[in-house]
Amino acid sequence: MSQSGIVESRTFNLPVANIDTDQIIPGQFLTTTEREGLGRFCFYSWRFDENGNERADNPLKEHRPGHHEVLVAGSNFGCGSSREHAPWAMLDFGFKAVISTRFADIFRSNSLKNGLLPIMVEDHVLDFLMSHPEHNVRIDINNRTLGVDGYGEFEFPLEPFSAYCLTRGIDQLDFILENEQKINEYEQNQAS
Repeated sequence: MSQSGIVESRTFNLPVANIDTDQIIPGQFLTTTEREGLGRFCFYSWRFDENGNERADNPLKEHRPGHHEVLVAGSNFGCGSSREHAPWAMLDFGFKAVISTRFADIFRSNSLKNGLLPIMVEDHVLDFLMSHPEHNVRIDINNRTLGVDGYGEFEFPLEPFSAYCLTRGIDQLDFILENEQKINEYEQNQAS
């Protein structure tokens, strides 16, 4: 995530509801704990056939990392089984944020813990973005706002701790390690 807390990008639309984690990254690719390289398996079954050849109807064919950093998807995104690999794959594929009207709780939690920002919006915002592919958006994590060019600025729910970690590119363990000296000092003071 951006160290400034700002993400400016064009959107990439995937107008499908109920996208589950097995569609985001199929089970056969869950054999690693390495995050790097998982992007090649992101939406694998939608992008490739059983022989590994690109599908003619690949809905992600036009996705360009660095250009399309924000995915716009149908409601109930990330449903299904719990997989940290799902946000890992999406991040490695080039997405920094996902906009939808609803996220599965476990997927949302896994995303926030791993650096992918789930942005929940009202139906009218999603409808506008779906009808305007490759639209410019500006995400301000610190202010918890989504700016949609020509349509408005909208607040989205995000806990302060998640915003803190996202803007610094850290996770919960990194947060603890940042405060290791203070923790050690506290423990020493309590022992005496």
